[in-house]
Amino acid sequence: MNATFSEAPSLFGMAHIVALIVIALFNVAVYFLVRNRREEQLISILNILGLFMILSEVFKQWFCYKYVFNGEINLWFFPWQLCSMAMYCSFAVKYLKRGLQNAVLVFIATYLMIGAFMALLLPYDMLRIQIPLFLHTFAYHGLMITEVILAILVLSKRWQNRDNKTGIPRFMPAVGLFLFFAVIAEVVNVAAHIFINDAKREPNMFYINPAYPTTQPIFHDIAVNYGIPVEIAVYLGIITLVAFLIFLILRRRNKQGR
Repeated sequence: MNATFSEAPSLFGMAHIVALIVIALFNVAVYFLVRNRREEQLISILNILGLFMILSEVFKQWFCYKYVFNGEINLWFFPWQLCSMAMYCSFAVKYLKRGLQNAVLVFIATYLMIGAFMALLLPYDMLRIQIPLFLHTFAYHGLMITEVILAILVLSKRWQNRDNKTGIPRFMPAVGLFLFFAVIAEVVNVAAHIFINDAKREPNMFYINPAYPTTQPIFHDIAVNYGIPVEIAVYLGIITLVAFLIFLILRRRNKQGR
């Protein structure tokens, strides 16, 4: 169960590149298989993927507790990162009313697209020596890309069919959803810092822990020079700006494709 590489995979090393190629080929195949499916079918596939990812996360938590942290309580992999929202949102979207469903779909197609691509291209914390953990993290983020594709296909259908029941998917509700998730992440960070007070065992959900400067390039310098609150605000603001640009591109391409 605890099989390991001879050494930890390196950034853009063989294991990383192979994982990216497999993920790309898989998602190209998925796109051609599902692009003509009905909206209800796409939503159902999202639901199934979400359930699968939740179950795989249960395995990951058990594996980390037993093999990574040697049976000690450690919240570093607490499942409330931005990318963690993929499994919760995709599972729940089938059971939501259309207004909130639209917000979740836009959130998946924009914010989670950012999270998935950034994690896959710069997977510093994913390049683990434990093979099961490596496979899980890359498979998980690969499925996030699948969910992004599914969400975009559903949104495209809804933008093209403007009726009162469906409504028009907009960006601002997704921003509210993102901030709601971020607030919960910050509560988890603060509570863990109060009760654990150990940087090696605390979570850093959404990478906005107010107790420590982020390790991410550029944002770390902002935190050091201008303070962690400023860095957090800039970080969340930039993610939202990029998500909005993605939304505009998707919306414009949809209009041009009519």
